[in-house]
Amino acid sequence: MAMDYSSIEAQDTEVAAALHGEEEREKHGLELIPSENYVSRAVREANGSVFTNKYSEGYPGARYYGGQQFTDVVEDIARERAKKLFNCQFANVQPLSGAPANLAMYAALLEPGDTVLGMDLSHGGHLTHGHPVTFPSKVFRFVRYKMKNADTGEIDYDEMREVAKKEKPKIVLAGFSAYSRELDYAQFVSIAREVGAYAVMDIAHIAGLIAGKAIKNPFDFGFDVMTTTTHKTLRGPRGGMVLVRDDAEVAKKIDKAVFPGLQGGPHMNVVAAKAVAFGEALHPSFQVYATQVLKNAKAMEAVFRAHNIRMLGGGTSNHLILADVYGSLGVTGQDAERVLDEVGITLNKNAIADDTRKPMDPSGIRFGTPAITTRKFGEAECAHVAELMVETLKNKDDALLRERVRADIKALAQKFPIPESFV
Repeated sequence: MAMDYSSIEAQDTEVAAALHGEEEREKHGLELIPSENYVSRAVREANGSVFTNKYSEGYPGARYYGGQQFTDVVEDIARERAKKLFNCQFANVQPLSGAPANLAMYAALLEPGDTVLGMDLSHGGHLTHGHPVTFPSKVFRFVRYKMKNADTGEIDYDEMREVAKKEKPKIVLAGFSAYSRELDYAQFVSIAREVGAYAVMDIAHIAGLIAGKAIKNPFDFGFDVMTTTTHKTLRGPRGGMVLVRDDAEVAKKIDKAVFPGLQGGPHMNVVAAKAVAFGEALHPSFQVYATQVLKNAKAMEAVFRAHNIRMLGGGTSNHLILADVYGSLGVTGQDAERVLDEVGITLNKNAIADDTRKPMDPSGIRFGTPAITTRKFGEAECAHVAELMVETLKNKDDALLRERVRADIKALAQKFPIPESFV
């Protein structure tokens, strides 16, 4: 994993020290934040390549500057690989991240004041799905659906249909950031068709699981558009993407919304890194990886269930778990995040459905298995980590225990180093 920072060391010791510090942190600890992962050396090299020098407003074959023969090549490679991965006809790989991808999707499909039906943030949705603090909520009107039962993850699709009939959304939006079950895609499409709306899925968290054929592809159920990040489970550089199943007119609107509507020149170094990552995801080994992510999450679920710790949704059908540690153990999410960080386990505090605590000190923690699966952890190792998590949280004031767990985590990290290559 270590990179050569000799030029930075010679020029900027402060930044070099931070880079080395982060490498050591990642090397000796375990990453359980479900939206984080490791990239290969090849992706990192592309991300830091000479393409960072080049402006490339426009699209392949239709740029506004000269000297585009090689930028066109890498963007075409990225687009073709994305279409193959997700079984669709159109892909825009220029969005700078997931939020800009969603903003471009809204700009393409909506007029100001139009309505979107999306998942409530407190029930697992995402900020960009209409939370009042975000810019889209000032331009468009958002109505929300929730889980019918937070202990099973069940969504009341009958109620969602009635809300859609009443509110007449232009977009029925599926997708989440802290929901641990698989959505009923056919229901979303059925509701969207009934009210004349676009069916859109934000697959940012599960893109790699879809690409790796470990879970269902929403396009197979008739979704019109999917937005995503290119990191997380997809294991690429930090960036975004918008995919269109088969509607050429919608694809044109998406392209115009991304550029010139919302962005200037794409970050071609990141586009090149996306192309490399998509190539890795097309390799048969990626399907093995995606399947193991799910198995590892189930192994951690089993441990938390054995200790009677409440999990929102009753467990997991994907890569993440949202646990109510305050209700089950009397430990706040903030304290759990801090104590586990001290022993080398990184995860994030997270609100649970209808949480009575504040967002910065909520009742839950969110964790997942993408990054440790990249390190080749199997079910046994993941179960062991889960046991260490529970033991630490139940004895959070025991300094000697934390020291022992920290040594155990460090030994695990050394046994399963971050790989340089995935293919």
